[in-house]
Amino acid sequence: MHSKELLAELYDKLYTIRVFESRCIKLYRQGLIRGYFHPYLGEEAIAVGVCAALRETDRIVSTHRGHGHCIAWGADLGRMTAELLGRQTGYCGGRGGSMHIADVTAGNLGANGIVGAGIPLGVGSALASSIRDDGRVTAIFFSDGASNNGVFAEAMNLAAIWDLPAIFVLENNHFAVSTPVEQVCRTADLCERGKGYGVESFTVDGNDVLAVYERTAYAAELCRKASGPVLMECKTYRDKGHHVNDPGDYMPREILDKYKARNPEKLCRQHMTVAGFTDDDIAEIEADVDRRMDEAVEFAQASDAPDVGRFLEEVASR
Repeated sequence: MHSKELLAELYDKLYTIRVFESRCIKLYRQGLIRGYFHPYLGEEAIAVGVCAALRETDRIVSTHRGHGHCIAWGADLGRMTAELLGRQTGYCGGRGGSMHIADVTAGNLGANGIVGAGIPLGVGSALASSIRDDGRVTAIFFSDGASNNGVFAEAMNLAAIWDLPAIFVLENNHFAVSTPVEQVCRTADLCERGKGYGVESFTVDGNDVLAVYERTAYAAELCRKASGPVLMECKTYRDKGHHVNDPGDYMPREILDKYKARNPEKLCRQHMTVAGFTDDDIAEIEADVDRRMDEAVEFAQASDAPDVGRFLEEVASR
């Protein structure tokens, strides 16, 4: 039985990601967020479960669909919102936007707009930890589409032969943009690919935050014992299309409805009910998150845009 404190923390993060994404979609529709925006709705349990099972000194590497990873890792909602709105109080001074948020000082090595490009960066981080023997683990988030890139195979092999402390977190939402994973992979379980490199590999229900948490804790323990790397395939389904302007008409309605009926927040609430939480307890958590999100939007909108002169000076100095 998990503690009520842990369950409250997990639900807080799950609900925060959902509120953040939903609110930012509205800000995008208002023209306040420029460029692409890839919602993490439906996949929240993966980021939350993984990050909760790691230590603060560990590291993560994110993707173009990375808001959930950042928030699960403890990012400030105000600075997150400011970055998406292109304000100088954002994590990257308003210059990274939705797909390039990073906070290296906190162990968040950054998101990446290139599919699969974060994988070798994460392996590099794990290699550094191995050389320094600092006990840190690096969790590398990537998609089913990224697993078909050559860099995945090369990075996995390198991590395997050097026993690196890396957890490869494969977020299998069943679509590479609009291409069904079944059309580009022979195996139904993508984790089978890791076994070919002699890597501990398994699947987990990516909508159940406790299942993800428990398996990540197991994977992290292996990595700290120099028995890594580990490949963890988290099966899930996004609530919407690939990006904010994609209606997702290619997603079979019956499958989408099935996953929405057991979305991460709903499953976590079921765990909480068993643990003794009341509806009022859960409502209190949600109210606090809603308040923090309101404050984050106010902070971001009140922040200044990046200074062009300073930007040019920094570019010239490099």
